Amino acid sequence: MKRFSLVAISLIVMAAMSAWAAPNPSTAKVPAFPGTLANARYVYVASYDGDQFDPNLFYEDRDAINAVQNAIQNWGKLIIVYQPSQADIIILVTGRPSEDLLAVYDAHEHSSFLWRVMGRGGLQAGETPLVTQFEKGFEGVQHNPR
Repeated sequence: MKRFSLVAISLIVMAAMSAWAAPNPSTAKVPAFPGTLANARYVYVASYDGDQFDPNLFYEDRDAINAVQNAIQNWGKLIIVYQPSQADIIILVTGRPSEDLLAVYDAHEHSSFLWRVMGRGGLQAGETPLVTQFEKGFEGVQHNPR
């Protein structure tokens, strides 16, 4: 019985330490934003698994899309479009309890992401620290184009 208690306490301590050590998306260092997107005006937001109107989309992804769209609209620097062909930038998101993801793609070249951030609780409705990092990166290249 004592051995079980020690194992349980050890697991609880290790879980607490790993949660404490997990990076907070609001305090993480913002990766360099690509200067090639400095003149973008139109943005399309979707999930890797489909757009917000896809009935098979996970509700976490749909919520993440809505949170990102709302944050970008409130920011006011980019215009949301609902067709990828109308966009300069495509943002693909994934919302999961373990970790959220926001990746930026050039809408004209879909090969690989140009900028990406991840973090737990980064794309929640009302508070979107990953979008804040995107905004900081985007504004950085607008003021200091390369």
